[in-house]
Formats: sequence, C-alpha cells, structure tokens
Amino acid sequence: MSTVWLIAAALVLDRRLGEPRRWHPLVGFGQWAGWLDRHLHADRYARGVLAWALAVLPISLCCWMLVVQAGRVSPWLGWALQAVLLYLCIGLRSLAQHAAPIIKALRAGELDQARRAVSMIVSRDTGALDARQVAVAGTESMLENGSDAVFAALFWFVLLGAPGVVAYRLANTLDAMWGYRTPHWRRFGWAAARIDDGLNWLPARMVALTYALCGCTGAALACWRRQGGRWDSPNAGPVMAAGAGALRVRLGGGAPYHGHWKRRPRLGLGHAADAGSVAAATSLVQRGVVLWWLILLMSGVLIGVVKHA
Repeated sequence: MSTVWLIAAALVLDRRLGEPRRWHPLVGFGQWAGWLDRHLHADRYARGVLAWALAVLPISLCCWMLVVQAGRVSPWLGWALQAVLLYLCIGLRSLAQHAAPIIKALRAGELDQARRAVSMIVSRDTGALDARQVAVAGTESMLENGSDAVFAALFWFVLLGAPGVVAYRLANTLDAMWGYRTPHWRRFGWAAARIDDGLNWLPARMVALTYALCGCTGAALACWRRQGGRWDSPNAGPVMAAGAGALRVRLGGGAPYHGHWKRRPRLGLGHAADAGSVAAATSLVQRGVVLWWLILLMSGVLIGVVKHA
C-alpha cells in the first residue's frame, strides 16, 4: 500500500507545483547527455551503447544508494525521497499546460500562435501546418506523451521503485535526444531508441487498453487492432490508434519532418481533429491516471485482506 500513497503524494506535488520553474533535473541531464554526445559521437553502434550506459547507469545507481541510505536514517525520509523523485519524473500537469495555449489559439483562430505553441511539444516542422494539422499534432502529442511521461513512469515506479522510474525517465529522454532515424543518429542513437522501445513495450499496451476503457471502448479496440501495427513506432502506434478510437477522432496522415514530407497511416475514426480533440486527449490521460491509481488501491486492499485472512 505504500506504493499507492507514494504515487498519490507525487501526483499531488505535480498538481500543486508542476515542473520545477528554475531548474529541472532533466535539463541538467540533457546537458550531461550533450557533453557525452560531443565527446563520444561516432557512426558506431558500440559508441552509442557506451554513451547510453554512461548517461543513465551512474545516475540511476546514485538514486538507488540515496533511497537506501535515506530509508536507513528514517522510513519517512526514504518514502519522502521516493515521492519527490517520482514527482520529478512525471509530467501530468505539464501536459495540460502545454495543451492550453494550443487549444486557446485554435479556438481564437490564431493559427500562427497555435503553430508556435505546438512546436514546443512536437518534432515535426510546424510552420506550414493548417489548423487541422496543428490539432492533429497536439492531440497525438497528448496521447503519446501521456504514455511516455506519465503512465510508463508510473509503471516502472510500481515495478522497481524510485531508481527504476529514474532510469526509465533518463532512457526516455535520451531517446528524444538521440533516437532519430537520420544518417547522423542511425548508429549512435540506435541503443537509445531500441532500449526505449523495450522499456515502453508493455506500458504502451497497458496505456492503449486504458484509453479504451476510459473512452469509446469498442472503437478504441477496433482501431488498435486494425491500425496500431501500421505505425513505424511499435509503441506509439497502439497508443495513438487506441487513443484516436477512444476519442472518435481522425489522426495520423502526412506531416513534415526535417524538411521532408513523411507519409503516415491514418489513425482513428469519426470527426476531424480540432481544439476540442486536444482538450479531450488531455482529459483522457487524466482519467486514465485516476483509473490506474484506483486499481492499485483496490489491489493493495485485496492483498491486505488475503494476508490477514
């Protein structure tokens, strides 16, 4: 049951404080990863593996040692440290904060402002997107980042505690920095991309099911089954297909990346994406988090009953 209440404490911290305003630890990690990239980058798989290990493993080990030592000083101190580390690794409130200016600009018909807002959370070229494409990008980002930055972090915390969620979050950040399929990153970034795929494989499918349970279940399951495997990402495909079906919105389609138009499969069904779909995707993630917490709470209660039976 301690895990349930630690998650609740971290979610409360996230709700009240949001991301640290002055300096986020992931910013410092990004600087460390950038230093490793400058000094180790080469068109070799082995260099990428070495850089990944140097970036992730020492920090994760330090977190494990800190949690252990804090628990020896006081169980309360150990629990507090774990809650703070989980808070720093999830981004539930930041999703809504990033979605808000996109929704506001789209509803006001301010396309340039909507493009600028969505450019903060997607890697595609946003300068030439029309209003529908901006809404597609924003909705997809809410669904996918909800999986990566919220649900997968909770999954690894439940499984391996604070050190596990820290290691996952660092690995996910490296994938965002190095995991591109471009000539520059193809070999060096291979380890970051593949490790992140492996860490997210099971959580992504749990998230797809969560979206289905929290939205239009039949449509979500049908879209997941028919469309999820068409996407080039083994994890984003099921998540976004199920999410699009749950919201009954059409996503996917071509998009500009790094100066080139990329063909992408269609996802979902129903109405075209708009400001409302961005808001609905954010709400879907929030309902999913509540569902996960309630399931964990009920599981803890049942385990306690069985132990005392």
